[in-house]
Amino acid sequence: MKNAISWFEIPSSDLARATKFYETVFGVTLNPLDLPNIKMRMFPLEDMMGVGGAVVDSGGFHKPSTTDGPLIYLNGNPDLQKLLDRVEGAGGKIMVPKTEISPEYGYMAVIVDTEGNRIGLHSVPAQ
Repeated sequence: MKNAISWFEIPSSDLARATKFYETVFGVTLNPLDLPNIKMRMFPLEDMMGVGGAVVDSGGFHKPSTTDGPLIYLNGNPDLQKLLDRVEGAGGKIMVPKTEISPEYGYMAVIVDTEGNRIGLHSVPAQ
């Protein structure tokens, strides 16, 4: 198993607002995919074998939470502070500021997005 995670979905109750938040913070364009029972805005993938994910509006199947459920860590490389500097301006909040895990494992932070989801950020030291 190359990666423990293959796909993730971040709940949204306002997909346009959530899309704007993640595009602003990460400086990317999310790709739309609207299916009959779920609307997704997918994070770009360079390699279809890589870990993928999306912000989703499933009509209530997914529920945003700052306390319940798994904590997903998104890639904050090369320096997650650059992402943190955009969080509040995009409508989010910082729960845990940039914190060193260890010299080998890099840094982490936790934010709350515009939908009320608790999301982790992680960056590793330059190799």
